[in-house]
Amino acid sequence: MIHTLIRFLRGYVRIRVEGYSPERFLNMCSYHSLYIWGLAPSGQGYEFCMSARDLKKIRPLARKTHTKIRVTGRYGLPFLAVKYRKRKLFFFGIFVCVILLKVYSLFIWDIHFEGNERRTDEALSAYLESTGVRPLMLKSSVDCPGIVKNIRKEYNDIVWVSASLDGSRLKIQVKENEDPSLGEDADVLKDETPVDLVASADGVITEIVTRSGVPQVHVGDEVKKGDILVLGRVDVLNDAGEVTGYQYRHSDADIYADTQMEYTDTISLIYEEKNYENKMRYRPFLRIGSVTLSVGTLNNDFEHCEITSSETALKLGENFRPPVSFGIQTARAYTLAEKRYEQEEAREILSVNFSRFCGELEEKGVQIRDNSVKIHLYDDSAEASGTVYLTESIAQEADTEILTIERKETDESVGTDD
Repeated sequence: MIHTLIRFLRGYVRIRVEGYSPERFLNMCSYHSLYIWGLAPSGQGYEFCMSARDLKKIRPLARKTHTKIRVTGRYGLPFLAVKYRKRKLFFFGIFVCVILLKVYSLFIWDIHFEGNERRTDEALSAYLESTGVRPLMLKSSVDCPGIVKNIRKEYNDIVWVSASLDGSRLKIQVKENEDPSLGEDADVLKDETPVDLVASADGVITEIVTRSGVPQVHVGDEVKKGDILVLGRVDVLNDAGEVTGYQYRHSDADIYADTQMEYTDTISLIYEEKNYENKMRYRPFLRIGSVTLSVGTLNNDFEHCEITSSETALKLGENFRPPVSFGIQTARAYTLAEKRYEQEEAREILSVNFSRFCGELEEKGVQIRDNSVKIHLYDDSAEASGTVYLTESIAQEADTEILTIERKETDESVGTDD
């Protein structure tokens, strides 16, 4: 690649040699250290490439070996400059393009995250922006060690961070702790503010494992929403069993309870169906930074239309991503027709919605023990309603009440006999 670029900048020619002894001519070129490449037979002779500045050196060799040389092609920047010497704007445009590429390479145009599963790219980008790290900033002002330190400090569940510059892209790789409750940073960085654990819902306690704080309930106890489950205040007693002070803890426990939730989902049996037509309008656009340039308009005589957009970001090389994108917007016309769900269709829709609801609960770690959800059909609507019986974690944090003990001091009088 580098040799090809050097040859292009210096210029080279393609030569055909014919005559009495072309092989002797090639040997003479080798003897005089004339570099040739791309040697290939051509008719009664050979063709090869050599630099333009060596062209004059082979003419005496041709006369000495009784061969004829003919230039079949000229390539490279010097020959292009001669060919287009009257087109000054062309070369000026190339110069400006090179300058712009150089200027663009001084900035960060994209921030790329890898390894994050719990934290979204948007959340991490918002945090970096709050610390002053954002696209369009100078590469020289990017503090990679500082970025690593800030992310580790902000997110306790991220155990490893790497920040590096790849071209015009800031690449951040993270590794999240698979079990944050067992991470070494969880205990070190935990907020030590006094905290109670209270019930987030009504239920019956089925399991309690206390790591910090004073438990106030036991397995089998019935609790109401807001009841204290683990107290973050520990009484300090003297030998007489009197409270002389308090110690405060950040309560930590796993508490599960049998709870129940009322479920209701209603749909209308009458709905409007979209019937798409073959009438469409297109609007191409070009986006440069926050400025959007478009051709044409999507304003039309469609009564109803659906607008979709397809956009592609410009990418130069592997890591150079200028803030330029292009795409096209499409408006497709449709008409609305009133339809009505059949009973089986309504039952299927409500069943799918309930299955999706149960799946979302299970993703949150909630166990579904049973349910009494039934589907009811009416003239213009259908409803799924009932009770869902759950086993879930019901502990949520609340501030611990800070108490003080008033100390009473007794006055002692000393008497004297006169």
